[in-house]
Amino acid sequence: MKKTALICGAGGFIGSHLARRLKTEGYYVLGVDLKYPEFSPTAADDFILGDLRDPYVCQNVLDRPFDEVYQLAADMGGAGYIFTGDNDADVMHNSALINLNTLPLCVQKRVGKVFYSSSACIYPAYNQQDPDNPRCCEDSAYPAQPDSEYGWEKLFSERLYLSFQRNYGLNVRIARFHNIYGPEGVWRGGREKAPAALCRKVAETPDGGEIEIWGDGQQTRSFLYIDECIEAVRRLMASHFSEPINIGSDEMVAINDLARLVVRISGKRLSIRNVPGPQGVRGRNSDNTLIRKVLDWAPNYPLEVGMRATYAWVAQQIEAVRVTEMEEPAWMGLRQNGCP
Repeated sequence: MKKTALICGAGGFIGSHLARRLKTEGYYVLGVDLKYPEFSPTAADDFILGDLRDPYVCQNVLDRPFDEVYQLAADMGGAGYIFTGDNDADVMHNSALINLNTLPLCVQKRVGKVFYSSSACIYPAYNQQDPDNPRCCEDSAYPAQPDSEYGWEKLFSERLYLSFQRNYGLNVRIARFHNIYGPEGVWRGGREKAPAALCRKVAETPDGGEIEIWGDGQQTRSFLYIDECIEAVRRLMASHFSEPINIGSDEMVAINDLARLVVRISGKRLSIRNVPGPQGVRGRNSDNTLIRKVLDWAPNYPLEVGMRATYAWVAQQIEAVRVTEMEEPAWMGLRQNGCP
């Protein structure tokens, strides 16, 4: 009998890729989100446009005993969205409400397994002050001191899922994602993350120009290519491990060096100017000791290979937007300027 899966957040970057993977494995997939995937048709068999903050939408979606539920829906974005403080109330309220609505229904409908996408942002800021030696092993999460309200909400929700596992027997899997990137990710609008933002800046800047990097550029991160993220999620779901686990690359890079990599990929000659801006902790890298032990596997896709694919895709998007704008009828421009 065909297995069934529900993907909450199926219109997003990771959710849309996950839907394609599950379909190749023979699943029936139901997707739900506020929007359809932006850059390609959904692979889900059925798709419900709905707001998971609304309990009635959740009841409509979770109307059967799915074999697997993937809870990826959240209010999130890159540093420009998460670290300014301007969106803290929405980030905490919206994401927590989705989880609070979803979990009781998973128990009621006897869902087989529930996957929750947490984040590396739960790790204490005090362990991430040295850009060369961040400490992000799973058992370092406490005493808790995330550097953002986004991280605090994720940490609360981890405990929420584990509580439902202890008290109601819900079979959960929890992954702490470390900066997932790749084609079909958001690349403009303020919610994009560093890889896509840098690809956009480089692609849009003429040869000989200059790009801006927030902070001094010495802050470090690791970035995981989307294909390996999906592979790790599927391996985790097939395992018997139910504690939080890192899913990320351990190939750490300074942001200025990441920018230089993108410039080199582009073939342009560009300079870097560091400017004030939100940047988060000084250093973060995925500690993959536990995932190697639990799954006998860890991501190892080279950053440069993934960035080449991502840059090529972002450059195509920019060109497509340029061509579309050039082909717009004259009357559209008049209307945008307030003419009848």
